[in-house]
Amino acid sequence: MLTHLSLKHFAVVDAAELTFGPGLTVISGETGAGKSLLVDALGLLSGLRADSGVVRHGAQRAELSAGFSLDDAPLALEWLRGNELDEDDGNCQLRRVIRADGGSRAWINGRPATIGQLSELAGLLVEIHGQHEQQALLSRPSQLALLDAFGRTDGERAVVASAAQSWSALLRERDALVAQGDVSDRIGWLEHQFNELDRENLEADAIAQLLADHRRHAHATGLIAACDAAFARLGDDEGPSLSRSMQQVRGDLQRVSEHEPRLVEVDTLLDNAAIQLDEAVALLDRVRSDLDLDPAVFEQLERRLGRLHELGRKHRVTPEQLSDTRASIANELDQLRGADERLQVLDLEIASFAGAWRDAAAQLTAARHKAATSLSASTTALIDELGMGGGRFEIVLEPVDGDRPDPQGAERVEFMVAANPGQPARPLRKVASGGELSRISLAIEVAAIGLDAVPTMVFDEVDSGIGGGVAEVVGQKLRALGRERQVLCVTHLPQVAAQGHAHYRVSKAKSEGLTQSAVQALDTAAREQELARMLGGVEVGKEAIAAARAFLHKAAAEP
Repeated sequence: MLTHLSLKHFAVVDAAELTFGPGLTVISGETGAGKSLLVDALGLLSGLRADSGVVRHGAQRAELSAGFSLDDAPLALEWLRGNELDEDDGNCQLRRVIRADGGSRAWINGRPATIGQLSELAGLLVEIHGQHEQQALLSRPSQLALLDAFGRTDGERAVVASAAQSWSALLRERDALVAQGDVSDRIGWLEHQFNELDRENLEADAIAQLLADHRRHAHATGLIAACDAAFARLGDDEGPSLSRSMQQVRGDLQRVSEHEPRLVEVDTLLDNAAIQLDEAVALLDRVRSDLDLDPAVFEQLERRLGRLHELGRKHRVTPEQLSDTRASIANELDQLRGADERLQVLDLEIASFAGAWRDAAAQLTAARHKAATSLSASTTALIDELGMGGGRFEIVLEPVDGDRPDPQGAERVEFMVAANPGQPARPLRKVASGGELSRISLAIEVAAIGLDAVPTMVFDEVDSGIGGGVAEVVGQKLRALGRERQVLCVTHLPQVAAQGHAHYRVSKAKSEGLTQSAVQALDTAAREQELARMLGGVEVGKEAIAAARAFLHKAAAEP
């Protein structure tokens, strides 16, 4: 629900702060006073295109903000959480600044947002019905959604969408198989590549061992020389031995250690060192024994490694990745060899899911026809009450062409209307009269009351071109709509204005050579004056005051 609206340097409004409550809020004022500016502001906060003309003359920028309570807007709250723009207090603030150079910026809950994000969120918070706005009701997808909401077809739609998804996946798989054409040449080529790879040991451990053996043989001469030099320095049984020298040192120290206890620790360390030295010499001896200068072995390692590198270049992978390449080729071979069998299975599965989709779509179509008949009759009755006597509202279900599954069902919807008797029904989106469009929209909303999730509805000049008893009916319908939803209505008719639960008046005056508009919340006495002005014009007489009071009393007596 919209809780407040703030305007600063916007068109002819210098500054205005408005608060809103539940029910029907009406906005009135003299012609040219700028009462539709409030609707325009909400439109810009809903992401409509802005230009520098909305900035008050002499100001650098116009600033607009609106606050919403999200208690009645679960979808908006879900959107905010999904975009990480939610607040802990359960409220939401939209803000937009339009500069005099034509640029603009937007914020959601104090954080920068794109105009697209602003539009998405506002679409879940407020719906504007005006004479020039592109309302969601005019788009065919929105019409289909409204009809489905009216018919409560969520279950049927879910079954249709699920069947369509499964059917589409199978069709895509079949198309991919058919697009391959004759695969015998491909199979032969893949078999050759697989056999070429399969002749080699491509396991990771085997390749790692091959690389290690190749490095060892490639550097065998250096390794042998290093080992021999190490033996020469460490000594052996026939020559000077580091180990024997350490034993002699230990013997000398042990004979005098009784005079210096710390020499015992030195002896222990030397003993450990001697053990480590003996182990090192033994390992060095094993390494030296394993070293081989056999050219034939090295040549064999070179050939194996060369084949792996050649295969790697061929498949554009490293030798370590050849095993994965072989597995991928094997998998493709399995698929190609089983393509014919898979096509036969797919044909059976596609036929099964196609039948399931058609059965589900038929049930959805039946539910939509039933809902369309009911909504058409209810709306036709309402537009007759709203001053379009003899007019009718129809909902046409048009079959969808094509042999592909559609997750939305087997038809599209078009809202049709004939504004006068004898006229052919035309698409609602092509209705020329703004007043007719607003009243038809009101009738549809009242007929489908409580079915959509948008908590705030705005009607701009919904009473255009009507008066008398019809105007009173329009006001009653708006008040009834206000019992289920928050409604804002810009009006010039006292019969409509009297039905409001709250009333704002927009007035204009000149100050320092500039026209300024001001917005004022009216109490009961001020409402009587305003209704009397709307009834009687510039001069407000006793009769007009009495009639205004009667309008208010009658509206107050209604629930």
